[in-house]
Order: sequence, then C-alpha cells, then structure tokens
Amino acid sequence: MKKLIALIPLVCLLLWQACSNDNTGTSKSLNPNGDSELALLMRQMFEDGERVHAQIQKGEPVSIQVDFEKIMTAKATDPAKMQGPEFPHFAASYVEAMKALRDAPPAEAQDKYSAMVATCMNCHEQSCPGPMVRIKKLL
Repeated sequence: MKKLIALIPLVCLLLWQACSNDNTGTSKSLNPNGDSELALLMRQMFEDGERVHAQIQKGEPVSIQVDFEKIMTAKATDPAKMQGPEFPHFAASYVEAMKALRDAPPAEAQDKYSAMVATCMNCHEQSCPGPMVRIKKLL
C-alpha cells in the first residue's frame, strides 16, 4: 500500500506533463516550409476574413481584428519573394482594400469584401499559388 501511495505523485507529474501546453517545438507546422511571421499573419487574416464575411452575411457592422498593415513588414518564409517589386505592390493593394472594407457603409461592405479577397488572389496567383484553394473559400 505504501508503494502505491508513493507512485501517486509520479503519476500526477506524468499526467501534468502530458496535458500541459508548453509548445516545446514538438507540434507540427501547417506550413511545410515552417511558420514564418508572414505565414502566421496570413492565417490570422484568413480567420478574420471568415468572421468578417459572416458579419456581412448577417448585416452586422464589419469589425476587423487583425493588424493587416503588418503585411508590409512581416518576415516571409522565402524573403526573396518579398524583395521583388511585386510583393510590396500587392501588399499595399491589400492594405488599401482592407481600409476600404473597414470604412465602408453596410450597403457597400460585400463589394469591398470581394475586392479584398481579389487582392489576395492576385498576389497568390503571382507568388505563392498554394493557398488559392483556401482563399476561394472566403467567397
């Protein structure tokens, strides 16, 4: 019986370690190239886009929660893709589309939302086509 009681703290410790969420790097990345700052930001932008789309469908005011202007400075998985003239242009177009969506009256929100999604598609069509299938789901 004493041996059983002595094992209880060990079992508790093992359970605690198994259930803890301490991100020790053992979780698998969704991105096969690793989770860059830009990749993580774009996932947040997608999730925010889904939420905003639901708001528009319900006729609710649009509230954008992601800091979309970080797209201009976030570090990419492949920094070389951001150094050409295309990415800054596409990123600036996205920022302007987000500002237009944020400031749009409710009657124009759907059109501004569609324009924002189009800016995502245009950029990904040129530089990183993989996410296009997922982006299309925003429509």
